[in-house]
Amino acid sequence: MESSDKAARKPAGTSLIFVNSRRQVLLLLRDDKPEIKYPGMWDIPGGQLEENETPAQCIKREMDEELGLSIEDLHLFEVKEFPDRLEYTFWTEADLHIEGITLMEGQKLCWFSEEEAASIQLAFGFNSTIREFFSRAPFLSGRK
Repeated sequence: MESSDKAARKPAGTSLIFVNSRRQVLLLLRDDKPEIKYPGMWDIPGGQLEENETPAQCIKREMDEELGLSIEDLHLFEVKEFPDRLEYTFWTEADLHIEGITLMEGQKLCWFSEEEAASIQLAFGFNSTIREFFSRAPFLSGRK
């Protein structure tokens, strides 16, 4: 019980793994500003929950604010306790034309294969999340 009480007091974050028809995941290159966490590192798009907001509401808001995207087809992938937060990671299938997206945060977007994503250090400890995503491969289950 003590562990779950501790998790409940941690800030909560949300992230969204976009996977395209080529089985690539979309990553965001964070701004290169020294005042932010993990400047200039690749990251899964997402953000922090606001008061009275559900994780699904949060990730939809964040994708609208940061990428200008309206996301409806969400699937919860995992809820994971990190040392600094409780993270709700969702996933969706999308063949986005990223060159047409105007970023409100971050330097750029890029599609990564499983091997490419495994070869870089991701922000916020997300390497294990991406490894697990490709290992479980929910996008192969026919879920649309």
